[in-house]
Amino acid sequence: MTRPHQPASTAVSDEALFGAEADDYARYRPSLPDAAVHLLAATQHGVPAPVLLDLGTGTGQVPRVLLPVLRRLVHIDLVDVNQHMLATALTALEPVRGNCTVSAFTGEAHTFAPTVPGRAPTLITSCRSFHWMSRPEVLDMANRVAAPHAVVAIMGDGSLWTHEADWKVALRGLTQTYLGEERRAGTRGTYAGPGRFYEDDLAGSAFSDVTERRVPVARAWTPEDVLGYLRTTSFARPALFADRHHEFEAEALGLLKTHARGGVLREDAEFTVLLARRPGGDA
Repeated sequence: MTRPHQPASTAVSDEALFGAEADDYARYRPSLPDAAVHLLAATQHGVPAPVLLDLGTGTGQVPRVLLPVLRRLVHIDLVDVNQHMLATALTALEPVRGNCTVSAFTGEAHTFAPTVPGRAPTLITSCRSFHWMSRPEVLDMANRVAAPHAVVAIMGDGSLWTHEADWKVALRGLTQTYLGEERRAGTRGTYAGPGRFYEDDLAGSAFSDVTERRVPVARAWTPEDVLGYLRTTSFARPALFADRHHEFEAEALGLLKTHARGGVLREDAEFTVLLARRPGGDA
């Protein structure tokens, strides 16, 4: 059973950011590493009827990879500000959800309220999206809605802007020649960073018992896949370039091909998972 979108009363669906790129997002964004997926599933050991709340779900990457591993999931709540992303996520989950019910909530993460009685989340996830959120308010919301022994998982691995392989540095430099030195942040100007560590956010919340896991990740990109990925980012999405986007992509493709070895660009990254519980919760 898939429930329709439940819009927050004061939220507006942010279609200006990523709405047009949802298909590219689903195709080009790297998935979670297997070790991280199994780590999430292990947090639900002994939970008879796990419920997932995925904040900033995008195209539903987290539930899509978790469902085949955590088959006992009984309900999933998807939250995003973008209705197109949520529609893409619902479509992707339909063939794999089995008997698990799914609800979609359009709005900012901190405004989420459960729509299914008796379905308190036992696992709350935010993958590559927590920096966009009002984080203290999100954690307050999580404390209100979560089951007593719920786990909050904050995950991410940076972006092509932040990693330091030679081809990424060159690509970042090219992007800056088109858009300026500062990293752009979609419709919100430039990116200033989260301001403080996520661990500090968690330490000041009800979920102050935090464990960190780091998973090494080796990826191989084609130049064309990198261009697809860039279209999904807040720092290089097509609208930022106006009528120069085709020019940028042509120049970027040539640059990437000069760096590729055998047509492949190598990336060594690290996927970080912060698992947070209320003190006294299950380890």
